[in-house]
Amino acid sequence: MDAFTAGLQQRIKAAQTDLTLARETGDDFLADVELAELEDLRRLAAEHGVQVEAA
Repeated sequence: MDAFTAGLQQRIKAAQTDLTLARETGDDFLADVELAELEDLRRLAAEHGVQVEAA
């Protein structure tokens, strides 16, 4: 696995964790921000053929 793939997968996991935490604490704004970040990262992964786990 190259550094790009590993870094992208790590960022996706972090965004998923942050999204869950934002939802659990009721921070709707942060949840929206994290969801947008997660969608962007998944789009980037798809464009580069990087496999990601479904949340």
